[in-house]
Amino acid sequence: MLKRTLILGVTGLMSSWIYAQTQPPAAAPAAGQAAAQAAPAAGGTMTPVQRSDSAPKGTLKNPYQDTDTAVVEAGGKLYLNYGCNGCHGGTGGGGMCPPLTNDVWVYGGDDDTLFRLVAYGTQILQEKGYSRKAQENVVGPMPQMGQVVKTDDDLWRILAFVRANYHGAPECKFGCTGN
Repeated sequence: MLKRTLILGVTGLMSSWIYAQTQPPAAAPAAGQAAAQAAPAAGGTMTPVQRSDSAPKGTLKNPYQDTDTAVVEAGGKLYLNYGCNGCHGGTGGGGMCPPLTNDVWVYGGDDDTLFRLVAYGTQILQEKGYSRKAQENVVGPMPQMGQVVKTDDDLWRILAFVRANYHGAPECKFGCTGN
């Protein structure tokens, strides 16, 4: 059963990624909508791996708020387009990989750690000195998505979407002591 679930999850992830790669670029927003959207994070032209490699550990901070509905909506679309839902579920509630909506942050809940975890994946993150701080019932290895997610700005928007869907203890939204 686990093997079938894993195969279905990987197939879903690949299908979502292929779909995203074959879609035409979105039309430019109307003038009124453009004003409502937040400016790109530090240029938004680096890949997530380039951004992670260029910043000292602990310095990456999401420029977007999870209360900005335009950013959260854009992040939700990116979350689906990049296939995050294939492993973490449609709104981040979990699947074959951990939920993103509770207060268990396996490597830590701060912006810097989450950004690097997605960019590098678990193996490279651990090689760079990060270690598990918590355990989750379902913990598959995070693949290296930093070359799949096109820009650091896209990743920041996805992380704003994840934060907006958080349902854990309020004091643990960005990580708890010992987590």
